[in-house]
Amino acid sequence: MSSPRSVLIVEDEPLIAMMLEDFLESLGYLTAGGVDNVEAALARVRQGGFDVVILDVNLRGGAECWPVADVLRAKGIPFILATGGQVDSLPAPHGDVATLTKPFTMDNVRMALEKCIPVSDQPV
Repeated sequence: MSSPRSVLIVEDEPLIAMMLEDFLESLGYLTAGGVDNVEAALARVRQGGFDVVILDVNLRGGAECWPVADVLRAKGIPFILATGGQVDSLPAPHGDVATLTKPFTMDNVRMALEKCIPVSDQPV
């Protein structure tokens, strides 16, 4: 791999976002920043400059992440759905997306990233 992959964090809980940043750094990934609501996430996705997204299912104001997930899917950007509980029924277009259940562990974050980033592009 020529350069570390960058990860955008879409998470409305600041402590969880900071923990994810720490995990990503420890795993050899770069953090491409973070946003905490659907509107900011959509704007950030339009800007680009990241390789993968960790996307919390339920965001600030009770909004669900599906508009962001739809745009990521349309752009071909891999993403991981993060949730505080079991996601019983993912919308059809996102049924194959890797999920990450809270509380997060570094191993679970690593495994979720491995599911959506080609092995040749993962940090050593």
